[in-house]
Amino acid sequence: MTETAAKTSNVIEIHNLHKAYGALEVLKGVDIAAPAGHVVSLIGSSGSGKSTLLRCANLLEDSQQGEVIFQGEPVKWRGEGPHRRPGDRAQLIRIRTNLSMVFQQFNLWAHMTILQNVMEAPVTVLKRDKAEVETAARGYLDKVGIGDKADAYPAMLSGGQQQRAAIARALCMEPQALLFDEPTSALDPELEQEVVKVIKALAEEGRTMILVTHDMRLAADVSDHVVFLHKGRIEEQGDPARLFGSPQTERLRQFLSATAPA
Repeated sequence: MTETAAKTSNVIEIHNLHKAYGALEVLKGVDIAAPAGHVVSLIGSSGSGKSTLLRCANLLEDSQQGEVIFQGEPVKWRGEGPHRRPGDRAQLIRIRTNLSMVFQQFNLWAHMTILQNVMEAPVTVLKRDKAEVETAARGYLDKVGIGDKADAYPAMLSGGQQQRAAIARALCMEPQALLFDEPTSALDPELEQEVVKVIKALAEEGRTMILVTHDMRLAADVSDHVVFLHKGRIEEQGDPARLFGSPQTERLRQFLSATAPA
């Protein structure tokens, strides 16, 4: 594979990313890449910068320095430092619609049925044919195991079912990559396993995913690459078997000891 081909095989690349909120520096020069068909998990303590990094990758947050590259195409910026913003609105929309995000909170529209929730963005944002989108949406609801809930409203579903609906909604955009921000942390253990099962199935399909998670077992099971963030920097990263089985840094050993099941 040529160097150019190797670069463009990454769906997302981030180089030397810096992000601050006023005087609080959250990301201090981070580099990550998510190759096509791979799952990259971000782990670390609360406040380490995991969710911020994910939101910067999806351009939901503006970073002050560094490169964000989507399928070989660098994001165009205007301004510098705290005034830096994406400089090409068409590019911004294209990237966001190709990077579907699943949040910790389900963010479903309460006044719409589950089917309507899943269909809304492909129809209104992508301008796809409504009948075709409905067929796809029902297929994705079947995929995540709640096809029988298509006509229900969010309040009628359990938390696990709502999160699976949110995953179906993300899939219906037919994105190049899925970004998960603590998708199971708002759920009790029984409902959490419903969502974990879906994420594992998506990983087995070879979907490109970046996953922020507190669930070390999930990260170990589905990831091709794990990144441990500590105070806004990458402390350690690598193959999950090596990272979890033989951590090289004291920080990671402490973190894994603290997060190990009782």
